Amino acid sequence: MYLSRFLSIHALWVTVSSVMQPYPLVWGHYDVCKTQIYTEEGKVWDYMACQPESTDMTKYLKVKLDPPDITCGDPPETFCAMGNPYMCNNECDASTPELAHPPELMFDFEGRHPSTFWQSATWKEYPKPLQVNITLSWSKTIELTDNIVITFESGRPDQMILEKSLDYGRTWQPYQYYATDCLDAFHMDPKSVKDLSQHTVLEIICTEEYSTGYTTNSKIIHFEIKDRFAFFAGPRLRNMASLYGQLDTTKKLRDFFTVTDLRIRLLRPAVGEIFVDELHLARYFYAISDIKVRGRCKCNLHATVCVYDNSKLTCECEHNTTGPDCGKCKKNYQGRPWSPGSYLPIPKGTANTCIPSISSIGTNVCDNELLHCQNGGTCHNNVRCLCPAAYTGILCEKLRCEEAGSCGSGSGQGASPHGSRALLLLTTLLGTASPLVF
Repeated sequence: MYLSRFLSIHALWVTVSSVMQPYPLVWGHYDVCKTQIYTEEGKVWDYMACQPESTDMTKYLKVKLDPPDITCGDPPETFCAMGNPYMCNNECDASTPELAHPPELMFDFEGRHPSTFWQSATWKEYPKPLQVNITLSWSKTIELTDNIVITFESGRPDQMILEKSLDYGRTWQPYQYYATDCLDAFHMDPKSVKDLSQHTVLEIICTEEYSTGYTTNSKIIHFEIKDRFAFFAGPRLRNMASLYGQLDTTKKLRDFFTVTDLRIRLLRPAVGEIFVDELHLARYFYAISDIKVRGRCKCNLHATVCVYDNSKLTCECEHNTTGPDCGKCKKNYQGRPWSPGSYLPIPKGTANTCIPSISSIGTNVCDNELLHCQNGGTCHNNVRCLCPAAYTGILCEKLRCEEAGSCGSGSGQGASPHGSRALLLLTTLLGTASPLVF
């Protein structure tokens, strides 16, 4: 009895699984742009909103340092381990691979022991500020999907700003301020992301949470993307539909997680005390062993693939769109203004496909003055007649039974053979628009 019950439950599960298979296990991944479905008119494309999978974006960035000669090792110099003034026998030498610390070591896979890292020159010109700008550029719009994580090999800086650009570095906006004393450094009261809410999620804060000096487990600085997502999707991000709904309807929220460039402004190295020890300036420097930036190409919900070719990221656009971000309609597909896809309704969203231009398919198929749809049909966007169930044709001029050869005698007063072929050709040209008008 138990075996038969188990087999029955198993059979039911297989049936349910097969029915649910077209849908992702977690709604909202949007990893398919289109699928073929069967309708009364035959096999047609059903278009959906879609986006690339999230990935490690550091594989595709370019890094720039300002000042450009701020990396240690040219000329060679010694520095103190983790700011210890009594262990200053470490050497940085750009001409020796084992002793060099170039910028690309911020993004490499750790393989050398000890860990590989970029390092700045020491603060030997104190009291002149030791400041460095590290700019990460993608030459492509990307959407952040996880925390930005910066791991320091030195102590975490006393003062730092993380900035973003949405216009390829022409203008910059602060993302977050970091300081051991926010009020003193930036005239801001200290906060953490836990102090925010749905209504204040876009607030730019200064945090003291990540700016301690030389303690053992204090190398990491976060910019918390997921904690901000959690205000809408729940603490374990299980309700992604709610988050996607917010991103879809609130442009400022969507733009907040969108960048073309990031800039890390290191303003003051870790001192660990009130005063700078001018006798041991070799203990003050910046060193970063790892930067993690996870996200996806922004394709405006019109692509699932983003290719990296000739040092450039580009969306492989669907839905008759084109451009690096799928941000415009293809030539001859400008029958209505371009629009980004929509996450709504869950789970497939709305593709907002570009449709053929009127000029690309000849004169208007129908309008309200000259080319009236016949037999009770209605004109849709001057592009196609929506016909009653019993009729078909460009202007709903034919009975469906004619195509099946089942009409009675005397009812076959359709178009001439030559006219039928012309109408069939025009129908073919219009076929790409058919999924959009129903």
